[in-house]
Amino acid sequence: MISTIDSAGRLVIPKEVRRQAGLEPGMPLEVRVREGRIEIEPAPLEVRIEKRGRVVVAVPKAPTKALTADAVEQTRRALRRERRGG
Repeated sequence: MISTIDSAGRLVIPKEVRRQAGLEPGMPLEVRVREGRIEIEPAPLEVRIEKRGRVVVAVPKAPTKALTADAVEQTRRALRRERRGG
């Protein structure tokens, strides 16, 4: 897909790319240049570490949407593909 940058430096990310990447309006993004490429990905979620009984857990510092079974399944499949090399 091809997109353009406007005079203010804004880039429109095509809808299908946003959908596949799980990008949503207002979502903080991390942007960097690596080996001559521009990389854009969701910013890491800030968490604090808490001990709950004998278990240590990461708790989001800001409110987040509930994790859905579909999101877990999509991540599981993506990781499996990644481990297989594509």
